[in-house]
Amino acid sequence: MKTAYLILLSFLVQTVCSFSSAVAEPLPSWNSNKTKRTLVEFVESTTTPGSKKFLEPSDRIAVFDNDGTLWAEQPVYFQALFIFDRIKQLAPKHPEWKTEEPFASVLRDDYKSALAGGKESLLKMTMATHAGLTTEDFHGIVKQWIDSAKHPKTSRPYTEMIYKPMLELLEYLRDNGFKTFIVSGGGIEFMRPWVEKVYGIPPEQVIGSSIETKYEVKNGTPSLVRLAELNFIDDKAGKPVGINQHIGRRPVLAFGNSDGDFEMLEWTTAGKGPRLGVLIHHTDSKREWAYDRKSHIGKLERGLDEAKTRNWLIVDMKRDWEEVFLPDNG
Repeated sequence: MKTAYLILLSFLVQTVCSFSSAVAEPLPSWNSNKTKRTLVEFVESTTTPGSKKFLEPSDRIAVFDNDGTLWAEQPVYFQALFIFDRIKQLAPKHPEWKTEEPFASVLRDDYKSALAGGKESLLKMTMATHAGLTTEDFHGIVKQWIDSAKHPKTSRPYTEMIYKPMLELLEYLRDNGFKTFIVSGGGIEFMRPWVEKVYGIPPEQVIGSSIETKYEVKNGTPSLVRLAELNFIDDKAGKPVGINQHIGRRPVLAFGNSDGDFEMLEWTTAGKGPRLGVLIHHTDSKREWAYDRKSHIGKLERGLDEAKTRNWLIVDMKRDWEEVFLPDNG
């Protein structure tokens, strides 16, 4: 009887230990290799009291690009697809768009031609679809779109085109006292309606591009009205500026995927103390897309060339991620 009891007790201890180990294992969708170890070691060394690299919680700031870093960005930025849908929705009120570019191309589903005009065309479409609304109205329009629209290639909701390993990383960092921010070239008011539900990042921790906003009182009701004027572009050199304006602290961790994030990583890793810059390299043509130097979206060239000399970590999506997307709930 005593022997059987000891065997049972030993079994229970082993089971509990195994369960505890499984629960404690961070980043389960990341393959167990040098990339994962680098991330875990950075977090452990900066959050363990007594460590030479220990950081006070107030200094644990991590910033993340959004498009191509937290969710997919092919075949075109998802906000551009939102703009195209808005143009089609508003077209009955604008008969002139049938012949006016770039709107005419959008109405013909010729998105390549619509974007051929570069930033000027995109800005024109953005102002036509984003301005003239109150912030509350625009919030509702974005929320309705994100809840119903589907990706043109996968037919999945855009909120299922989120990278599971990056969601795990966000949660892991927050569990260890890091404050996580989005720093994106996308519109700040386009992201704020849904990022908290999807990423666990509240709207006040989102930094992005913006248009001018004006305070108005109509019939005794105050509101903020979005104007057809550019306010701030949160891309390239604008990202460190936006971080400084919104956060007031230099991050210690910065994650991006393109040369549009280069200055953000450069500024982050130039600070004193423990720092880490991370680039997500799209190398998986089967589970996602493979692109870098010649891509029309998320071009990554300078970052690849200089990452090694700057001690930045390159995450190879094909090699380092056991899973890419969230489960398909369709």
